[in-house]
Amino acid sequence: MMAIYKLKTPISEEDVRKLKVNDVLYVSGTIVTARDQAHRRALEFFKEAKPLPVNLEGLAVFHCGPVVSKERDKWIAVAAGPTTSTRMDIFEDEFIKDFKVRVVIGKGGMGKKTTDAMAKYGAVYGAFTGGAAILAAKAIKSVKSVEWLDLGTPEAMWIFEVEEFGPLAIAIDSHGNNIFMDVAKSVEENKQKIYQKLGITP
Repeated sequence: MMAIYKLKTPISEEDVRKLKVNDVLYVSGTIVTARDQAHRRALEFFKEAKPLPVNLEGLAVFHCGPVVSKERDKWIAVAAGPTTSTRMDIFEDEFIKDFKVRVVIGKGGMGKKTTDAMAKYGAVYGAFTGGAAILAAKAIKSVKSVEWLDLGTPEAMWIFEVEEFGPLAIAIDSHGNNIFMDVAKSVEENKQKIYQKLGITP
């Protein structure tokens, strides 16, 4: 049975452990965008024992390069669609371990390393519908700040105040379940069966 959860940041490990794959999550509070460059820089800061501009513990990290406009001295999020998450797979396990983020938001799923880290440290992956960039922007109540703008607008770390950001479909939970990996596995198994039926050796 699918359940619907509404969580406010900072999210506790205990709350995140309640979520199972196929549940639906809405996040309120603070979410932070981070793509490859921001992940890389944050991990370098951690290695050098330098504090990040924002404490990520209990927050949601959003794989997103938002479209923003500046009105007078205020940033407005115009559109905030998810970026394909596989690009962040090389960093995400360390990111979860070092910064204790509880929710990773993106599209297209992530692999085994990230799934294992989520199970170990207590985090989930929420898949946000691709093509719903305007819907995402509607849930963003304000741009609290932007950090590392020198990386460029899409790669900077945007700190958003959100209200019921979602719906996020839980595709990887903190119990080692990963919908994307399950689908890939069953495709592979079915492919082998079809090959056998047809008498083909791949």
